[in-house]
Amino acid sequence: MATPLTGLQHNERVLAPMAGPLNTVENAKISLISQPKSAILIFLFFHKGIRCELDRLHKSALAFATDGHGDIQMLRERYNFLRTVYKHHSNAEDEVIFPALDIRVKNVARTYSLEHKGESDLFDQLFDLLNSNMQNDDSFRRELACCTGAIQTSICQHMFKEEEQVFPYLIDKFSFEEQAFLVWQFLCTIPVNMMPEFLPWLASSLSSDELQDLLDCLHKIIPEQKLLQQVVFTWVKGKGPIKVESSCDAHAEKPDHIGECSHACDNCKVWKRKHVELDSSISDGGGGCPINEILHWHNAIKKELVDIAQEAKKIELSGNFANLASFTERLQFIAEVCIFHSIAEDKVIFPAVDARVKNGVSFVMEHAEEQSQFNNLRCLIENMQTVGANSSTAEFYKKLCTKADQIMATIQEHFHTEELEVLPLAREHFSFNEQRVLLYESLCVMPLKLVERVLPWLVSSLNEEQAKSVLQNMRLAAPASDAALVTLFSGWACKGRSQDSSESGRFVCLSANGVVGCPIKETNKVDEDFSGQCFACAPAAAKQGQVSSPDASDSIRPVKRANLNETCENTKNPDQSTSENSPKPPCNNQLCCVPGLGVSCNNLGISSISSARSLSSLSYNSSCAPSLNSSLFIWETDIGSSEIGQAAKPIDHIFQFHKAIRKDLEYLDVESGRLADCNEAFLRHFSGRFRLLWGLYRAHSNAEDDIVFPALESKESLHNVSHSYTIDHKQEEKLFEGISAVLNELAQLHEGNLGFAGGCEEWGRRHNELATKLQGMCKSIRVTLDQHVFREELELWPLFDAHFSVEEQDKIVGRIIGTTGAEVLQSMLPWVTAALTQEEQNKMMDTWRQATRNTMFNEWLNEWWKGASVASSQATPSESSVPAQGKDVQESLDQCDQMFKPGWKDIFRMNENDLEAEIRKVSRDSSLDPRRKAYLIQNLMTSRWIAAQQKVPEPRIGESADGEDVPGCSPSYRDSENQIYGCEHYKRNCKLMAACCNKLFACRFCHDKVSDHSMDRKATTDMMCMRCLKIQPVAPTCATLSCEGFSMAKYFCNVCKFFDDERNVYHCPSCNLCRVGKGLGIDFFHCMTCNCCLGMNLVQHTCREKALETNCPICCDFLFTSSAAVKALPCGHFMHSACFQAYTCSHYTCPICCKSMGDMGVYFGMLDALLAAEELPEEYRDRSQDILCNDCEKKGTSRFHWLYHKCSSCGSYNTKVI
Repeated sequence: MATPLTGLQHNERVLAPMAGPLNTVENAKISLISQPKSAILIFLFFHKGIRCELDRLHKSALAFATDGHGDIQMLRERYNFLRTVYKHHSNAEDEVIFPALDIRVKNVARTYSLEHKGESDLFDQLFDLLNSNMQNDDSFRRELACCTGAIQTSICQHMFKEEEQVFPYLIDKFSFEEQAFLVWQFLCTIPVNMMPEFLPWLASSLSSDELQDLLDCLHKIIPEQKLLQQVVFTWVKGKGPIKVESSCDAHAEKPDHIGECSHACDNCKVWKRKHVELDSSISDGGGGCPINEILHWHNAIKKELVDIAQEAKKIELSGNFANLASFTERLQFIAEVCIFHSIAEDKVIFPAVDARVKNGVSFVMEHAEEQSQFNNLRCLIENMQTVGANSSTAEFYKKLCTKADQIMATIQEHFHTEELEVLPLAREHFSFNEQRVLLYESLCVMPLKLVERVLPWLVSSLNEEQAKSVLQNMRLAAPASDAALVTLFSGWACKGRSQDSSESGRFVCLSANGVVGCPIKETNKVDEDFSGQCFACAPAAAKQGQVSSPDASDSIRPVKRANLNETCENTKNPDQSTSENSPKPPCNNQLCCVPGLGVSCNNLGISSISSARSLSSLSYNSSCAPSLNSSLFIWETDIGSSEIGQAAKPIDHIFQFHKAIRKDLEYLDVESGRLADCNEAFLRHFSGRFRLLWGLYRAHSNAEDDIVFPALESKESLHNVSHSYTIDHKQEEKLFEGISAVLNELAQLHEGNLGFAGGCEEWGRRHNELATKLQGMCKSIRVTLDQHVFREELELWPLFDAHFSVEEQDKIVGRIIGTTGAEVLQSMLPWVTAALTQEEQNKMMDTWRQATRNTMFNEWLNEWWKGASVASSQATPSESSVPAQGKDVQESLDQCDQMFKPGWKDIFRMNENDLEAEIRKVSRDSSLDPRRKAYLIQNLMTSRWIAAQQKVPEPRIGESADGEDVPGCSPSYRDSENQIYGCEHYKRNCKLMAACCNKLFACRFCHDKVSDHSMDRKATTDMMCMRCLKIQPVAPTCATLSCEGFSMAKYFCNVCKFFDDERNVYHCPSCNLCRVGKGLGIDFFHCMTCNCCLGMNLVQHTCREKALETNCPICCDFLFTSSAAVKALPCGHFMHSACFQAYTCSHYTCPICCKSMGDMGVYFGMLDALLAAEELPEEYRDRSQDILCNDCEKKGTSRFHWLYHKCSSCGSYNTKVI
């Protein structure tokens, strides 16, 4: 047995433990909690609410599966609510939080956006199950519980990762003002109709203290505008009162915002009654039925599309790319309007009409087609902007105009069909009030910040009478609780009319000459003392003679909010203060001033499309093209194209492990459904398959964490890209541990170790409960790992092709193999190859051979796989199904190995010419390394003498039952006094039968000590147990019945036929030798260049090709197979540790390359002092000598001296005169 480089300890890496269990509903215990002033705290409240809802749903689903208790319709409603809440939460993160984070911290946000997509797919699968015809089937309930558990696990892990990685970045990289702005943007991206449900639901999941913290957070987050505060706190209030006093001293003087909302709502009841009374008198003032307002939307959209088509033609004629940015912005806006208009129709208008008429009104396919066409046009423009001058401009212009015309034609046809088929039905079957409600609910499908842009745009396309009718219908349709919201909408709508030239940011009030007064003015009458805000139709005097700008929120945090989106410019409605003495406009032209949201409009187009697409998916499934507008998804287009037509790279075959992982995950998921009715044999088989997957996935994860991910992070442009995957690995380990615990409990139940007072019935109930739980956990781990490997392939895999050369990838593959033990590889290779095609197997093995070309890995592979094939041939058909795949690989391995392997019978039949020919054949074989070639030639040259020694026929094993005729058939002792078996070299309980001379020896050293030839231990096939003295095939235990499985040693290697009962030993597949140590990846790794095992603290070292395959420069013993400790020198050469100790007593330079063997600073300092005190004769003082430094390998000059010459570059005295 050879010894690796000893004395080099492994630097263990301590990983931080997880903060808590995956499915906890408690608050996340992260540093964020210790910062109560952080605006990001509100996201933790969202997470807690989602966790609580998930936990309640999972418990209900489990009860429904095990006991049959529960209402499936109620469960469906709760599922739908959770799905809607979580989708809007995810969309808001994708739209606001992640793009902002991506500006400050690269390579973090995209992973979480991909996870949102995976979680959305899980919800789709859940609802596919709910909509199936299996509801009366027993398996339906179990599958429902499994899907619920998978969603809970996936979302809880996702939220934990956000709390672990994303939230600390938000706190560290963003000021409080920026955090508040992000959260406000977050709230403004949630659809208006969801807020009255979303915020009260969130408040209901919090304790009283947490609710107080939430309200304090909202006070800081919402801009200091009375109307905005009223809108949001009315939503928070919901249907029940919230009486919470502010805990901040700064809020002590502020009015109770909840109370303000109450007053506003009371006033609005009076205001609404006025409008209701006048409903009949104005019902026809807007051109007939209120539902006809849909025509206003159609006309405005068609007008905008005509303008866009004309603009495309102008670009075609001018050939000027300068207008592409503004053109894209207009296209983005109208796309959002069309998509949200389609969503409103699909979710509000069409279902209502269909419920009344029962004619199946639906334009889902038309809406999906329009959305796809908008995406295609955006893709075309972005591709043109990316390619630039290298593209064919004429072809681009032609495509641009064609697609613009297609969109316009499609939408016009669609609108025409709706106006003919749907609107007449709505006019006939709905009253005016019902029509107004449908229109108002359609508007509330949009998020606040889109409504802020859409209403002025819509009103600008109408005449004054139509605009007033739109506002009037909106006020009449809104419930009393939406008074502040309608006021806000009305003010924004007024911005669509002519602006006052002297008052920037103020607009003509459409309600001034209406039947009723301006709602903004009426709302202001509620609190006359609150004069610092500007919502009145006429300018109001502010405190200290100042009038605040319409968007007062910008005056609170103007600089900080602007910094968040440095590339965005708000071009609409610049805020300017006005004079206190500004003349009041006449009553028929009153100005309207309402607060803006203060969020960046230009960011809207990037993510609202994805938000709209997700909203659409709540009502139907569409396969729309992905949005290409966000910087988070730039790689998405590269990935799809980078894998087409590309040659396979070395790293590709590492990712092929995912194929085998998916195969076993599918097995666990499917077969876990049989556990409820399984026997003990099936449970053992299932448990064994699970533990194999667990062990191999752990090895795979460790290789990624220790080798692959650090390699990615070493590239400057890829910092942080792998952190979330490392967190995934820790969480997945927890999942495996949970399944293992349930399997153990189930196994104990089968063995009867758990007693039940209720007898068989209680046993069956407990068994069913555990089986259902295990099935859910198997589903969860399949979903989790499936999504994990999918994201790795989508996000990380292409990075290797883009940032790593083939040589670097080879090195990574070599590092992975060099830290994987032989036992793991022996389990892993059949497991992986069973999931691959023959071509994939061959390519993978070729890659492994290339990465390990300087090592003995191929030799080990041939020896081990051949032995595995023999063992598999003796197994039962079911047990040999996996090695059958390996047999084909072995055949391909053997074909490549043309090494000459003569047997003794061959040697005996050879004459001198044949023998000489074989020696020449070996000498000319370039595939053999020099060491192996010399070994074969030497054995061939001495073969006739060796064969002569074996001329006596070999006795057959078993002819002598006790082996009495075999030399050495007696026990030997390492400690004869204590009767401990072994020899002076090893402690072991057996002797080996030398294949060369058929004699028994305790070890090969004992054989070589008394023989004139060396023992080939790998050729050993038989051993003798020293307890029973029976000769038998080599095995880790004695096969005789009397010994009762007596172990030959704690460690046994079937390749080396090596036994050791004292030390930690491992077999290195790349050395193809057993070495002392805990194992590869633990305290040693194999360097594929040096072809030797090194300590883990020598990962960074000087590599020399096959550096250990040489003789010690001191004693000339071969180092590679030496059992003595070996010392690695800084220069990359090696020598025995004992030789190093003796050599350094008189030398400090490497005997091979003459470089210094250590830090010689102290010694060189002594030489400096010696030379400074020494005076040279006068005739030598001015002389210099040319020298070559052995350490830095630079030439230079030095003062004359007969012994010491200092290098001017590195200060070393290890020089020579040239």
